[in-house]
Amino acid sequence: MSLRGGDPAEIGGYPLEERLGSGGMGTVFLARTSSGRPVAIKLIHQQFAGDDEFRIRFRQEVAAARRVSGAFTAAVVDAAPEADQPWMATTYIEGPTLAQRITDEGPLNGAELRRLAIGLAEALRDIHRVGVVHRDLKPSNVVLSAEGPRVIDFGISRAVDQQTLTMTGRVIGTPPFMSPEQLQAPRGVGPRSDVFSLGTLLVYAATGHGPFDADSPYITAYQVVHEEPSLGSVPDALRAVVEPCLDKEPEGRPSADELLVLLRDLPADLGGTATGGPGAGRTRDMLTQHHLMTPETPPPTAPAPPAPATPAAPPAPVAPDAGSTGTAIGGRLRRRWRPVLAAAVAVAAIGGGVAALTTSGADGNGDGTDGRGTDAGRSAAAPGGTLPDGFGPWRTTVPGGREDIPDELRCVARDDALFCGGGGVIAARVNPADGSRLWTAKSPGVPAQGMHMVGATDDTVIGYRIADQDAPQGPPTEVVALDADSGEELWSTPSGAQSTAVTGRTRDAVVAGSAVVTVDASNSRFEARDAHSGEVAWTAPFPAGTQCAPVPEGPRLLAMCATDAEVDALDRRSPTLRTLALDSGELGRPIEVEGPVVPVGDADGSLVLLSPSYEGTARAGYDGVARVDPAAGKVTYSRFDKVYDGTPGMAGGTVHLSGRTGLVTAFDPATGRKKWERQTGVEGASGPASGDGAVYFSSASGRVVALSPNDGKTLWSTDPQADGLTGEENASPRVTVAGRALFVAAAKNTLFAFDARKPPRSN
Repeated sequence: MSLRGGDPAEIGGYPLEERLGSGGMGTVFLARTSSGRPVAIKLIHQQFAGDDEFRIRFRQEVAAARRVSGAFTAAVVDAAPEADQPWMATTYIEGPTLAQRITDEGPLNGAELRRLAIGLAEALRDIHRVGVVHRDLKPSNVVLSAEGPRVIDFGISRAVDQQTLTMTGRVIGTPPFMSPEQLQAPRGVGPRSDVFSLGTLLVYAATGHGPFDADSPYITAYQVVHEEPSLGSVPDALRAVVEPCLDKEPEGRPSADELLVLLRDLPADLGGTATGGPGAGRTRDMLTQHHLMTPETPPPTAPAPPAPATPAAPPAPVAPDAGSTGTAIGGRLRRRWRPVLAAAVAVAAIGGGVAALTTSGADGNGDGTDGRGTDAGRSAAAPGGTLPDGFGPWRTTVPGGREDIPDELRCVARDDALFCGGGGVIAARVNPADGSRLWTAKSPGVPAQGMHMVGATDDTVIGYRIADQDAPQGPPTEVVALDADSGEELWSTPSGAQSTAVTGRTRDAVVAGSAVVTVDASNSRFEARDAHSGEVAWTAPFPAGTQCAPVPEGPRLLAMCATDAEVDALDRRSPTLRTLALDSGELGRPIEVEGPVVPVGDADGSLVLLSPSYEGTARAGYDGVARVDPAAGKVTYSRFDKVYDGTPGMAGGTVHLSGRTGLVTAFDPATGRKKWERQTGVEGASGPASGDGAVYFSSASGRVVALSPNDGKTLWSTDPQADGLTGEENASPRVTVAGRALFVAAAKNTLFAFDARKPPRSN
């Protein structure tokens, strides 16, 4: 890809020609030596240049790469680890990564698969012989050159005799390819950990998916540590070699030298795929595809069962004619959104392997509503500038139905209560003053990434229940209403799971006033119920040939719809928006939008949407903003000055994008003009949440930063509170604001609270 605005023209005297990729820790460029020899230069992001921990890690990477430079790796040509902005140059290896090869052409087989396996075992043998453990062997770190596979990126490697560098709040590695000991006790990781990773990588190469793929990195990590691998599609001969590599105990695995002997005995064509034995027929909810920088979108889940018939909705009234003004954005190839119950892809960021988690547009609610609907959460636990009675800083964990697979929560503050849900918790009531729990309703199934709370009214809390996969057949997902005082279940209804396919956001139910609007289990209609009694007020069938999802817009509710053909083709090029009457369910006339677009919030009576931009089939960020005026039936479009990547959100009438590396950019939704840009130390932040004169962003590790809404100036920031995956994109805001009190959700169902005017001191 070509150089972008702001990229340097040269690094260390090497003229740059193009970008090769960018990730959480740095950017890699193609450059030339004075003799014309191509080199790859990794430039560490400026914000990490002053971080001693990152400098130590980068020095270790340079040292490790120099030790292992050989036939199976990229030799170090030059490096400046002490420069103001550290960099390292290595020989440029021409060829696709293994991830790119499988994405473009599918899994490997026969002699090609055998050559890959032997070449990687040879590479590990040479790496281990010089006393280095790679610790991040994955498809995007394997380049398929004409001379054979090469292993690159020693960003989290270490010498066997070194102490492992660990950093609070960051999980180091890529969960689908990490060993059990790397997840449990990273300081004890040795060469046999790389052998485990090689086993997972060979399964990926042979089948297109890893042996432990799951809905989220937390579930993947659990399966790596506790469950048997899925090897049913691996060729029999290769599986006999891979199985011992995936032993849970390091001493049960072969060494790289022993593995090389086993692989050399494989038949030239490796035979066919297995049809039985351990793991045969085992299915996963998603296939994980790994790319150098950008995660691919996951495939659909199984269809939900049909819901019982209900009376038809009244005829839709005639609304003003739809129209548009301005120039449509997004005429290029658009990314295909897939209908999923939960979507999470764990990929490693270049230059350090810090795991980045993306949800491909799921886990939405990036409009700042946090899934609470049009008015949920308006009655805060404390008015502006005050704190709840008896408030003091606190930290707690809310156990869910699957305590072995924790996830994240999201919270709603109302009156004297804090309601939180997600991560195996339908909902829990927490005392905002001290963090004590009054009641908890658990969800028995495996937590789904991005499915948190629906919302709350004055007397009712609404959440999602995910069925236990081992339970008798029943609805896979339900919307559940709980009494706000006692936590008693009031009613439940099966829920559809197609909102991601339509809007790019996970929102299959919303709270609207005192009602709850859901998508039925057959994904064919909206249903509105009284939030407390569950009595059905109305049903509204989707327009013929479409699938729809509810989208809050100020005091209104809109229906965003895509045709069945677009959903089936995973390509929402022309979504439509219609008003959805809250008293009757009547749908207005369609307003066509040039898509795909992602709703992020409302401003001045208009729904604000962002337009994704793509490089090939990979999403590169967002290139513009669209505004829909439902009353006038008009759409206006504005382009950004360039493509910006990050998690979208809206607060105070301003659109924000928070990037994986902590860069936050603010835009005027009316013009698309950039208001300000600020580099923060909060990687993979979600947000924004606003209140008490600041906008807040927070990561899964619990880092929080407060920025001035006017110019983005950093007001304060905190240290991590949990060990969470950094680099996550498209997560809904983790910070809930109630007056001066901030309630923050982090990884592993962690919640903590503090006074926004007295934040925890950062070290």
